[in-house]
Amino acid sequence: MSNSGEMNSLGYQTMATITFLGAAGTVTGSKYLIKGKRATILVDAGIFQGSRELRERNWTPPPFSVDAVNAVVLTHAHIDHTGLLPRLGAQGLTCPIIGTAPTIELAQLLLLDSGRLNEEEASFRAEKVGSRHQTPRPLYTEDDVKRVLAQFRSVPLHEEVTVAPGISVTWIPAGHIIGASSLYVSVDGKDIFFSGDIGRYDDDLLPPPASRAFGEIVLMEGTYGGRRHGIRENSEDSPQQRLGEIINDTVARHGVVVVPSFAIGRTQQLLHQLKNLKDKRLIPDIPVIVDSPMARDATGIYARYASFLSEGMQSKLSRDGEPFCPSHLAFTTSREESKRLNQIDEPMILISASGMLSGGRILHHLKVRVSDPRNTILFVGFQPPGSRGASLLSGDPAVRIFHEDIPVRAAIEEISGFSAHADHDELLRWAKEGSGTPDRAYIVHAEPEAANALQSDLRKTLGWGVKVATHGEEVAV
Repeated sequence: MSNSGEMNSLGYQTMATITFLGAAGTVTGSKYLIKGKRATILVDAGIFQGSRELRERNWTPPPFSVDAVNAVVLTHAHIDHTGLLPRLGAQGLTCPIIGTAPTIELAQLLLLDSGRLNEEEASFRAEKVGSRHQTPRPLYTEDDVKRVLAQFRSVPLHEEVTVAPGISVTWIPAGHIIGASSLYVSVDGKDIFFSGDIGRYDDDLLPPPASRAFGEIVLMEGTYGGRRHGIRENSEDSPQQRLGEIINDTVARHGVVVVPSFAIGRTQQLLHQLKNLKDKRLIPDIPVIVDSPMARDATGIYARYASFLSEGMQSKLSRDGEPFCPSHLAFTTSREESKRLNQIDEPMILISASGMLSGGRILHHLKVRVSDPRNTILFVGFQPPGSRGASLLSGDPAVRIFHEDIPVRAAIEEISGFSAHADHDELLRWAKEGSGTPDRAYIVHAEPEAANALQSDLRKTLGWGVKVATHGEEVAV
């Protein structure tokens, strides 16, 4: 880490800095430390997912004084942007944690669920499979989550909010999931634009990402740099049609469609698509089971914050009232109910977290279902290199779960068109629609190949001075 932020005789920094503590050189672990002349803030506090090497970073003590952070500002609720907050709270983080109202409510649900799942997983490993630790322990507990929730504060969109001395933030809609935002951060007179996760321009649930002036520095996500999603419209090649084909093929084999999915955002999109398919009688009316203690509440938040949804979805809500409720929908609420699902030998659609197969109940379902050729494992979101999902998509003959190599005989499918992330062309569109040219831009939230592809096109098409961010790098503002 370079020493860009020199100190004056009073102990204050003479120059503001940004340190890339996550989502630099990889997709997950979003975390950026901004040190101003009089205050320090953290933009996002996410956990790393994917390979063991990345996950080990979650256990490493932070390279900054946790009790010196004046505020944490959140782009959105996903666990790779919020999931480290309870651990930081246990380490001494006491400052306000700030985001839009839907982000705050969703993060509370997601973190409570994560705390429970962390404890369940540690308990399971202690009882059944052992661990490299003598006594398996969770990254954090449900009690850790409850303590940090008291620090959450909500703010409106489009209003500049002073979050610490010399630092103000404006939240701007970014699409992606409900409440997700780009952040316009002013620190000691300099302006930094954090894209957050950029959403789709033809999303049927959410409005497109908003645009505005960029400021001097831009941190831009590049998850799908160099990649393009399938067609979104209801055409022969649409994700909805492909979803129907996969379900029908699996039912014909008398199998189960297992969908690893984020409980927030992707699950609501899937439920909406399944309702459309069932209403049109394009798939059989088989059970749809969502195995997540908090997904039902998250779906209710989508319905309650209608003003954050697209105009089309607001109209559906006023007409239908239940656009996320296909027939024969059920939610599990307990670990025992989740276990019983794996005794069912009838066709169903089973949606369970986590979307990246990094932990949670989906691993138990995968262990039971992945060796049965009647079943389908369907991916509807990004799978980081080195992860179980990437292994399955690459055609590996076995997948490692709980220290066992489980043979893969189920069909493995992927539909990227349901992704809540902008693809390469949409990322370029986002950059073109913002006004002004930043002095510097950094590609974050991207694997190296994706980051390099986006960097190249931003240079060629827009003439941006753009670098790929490096983990641990500190730069002057």
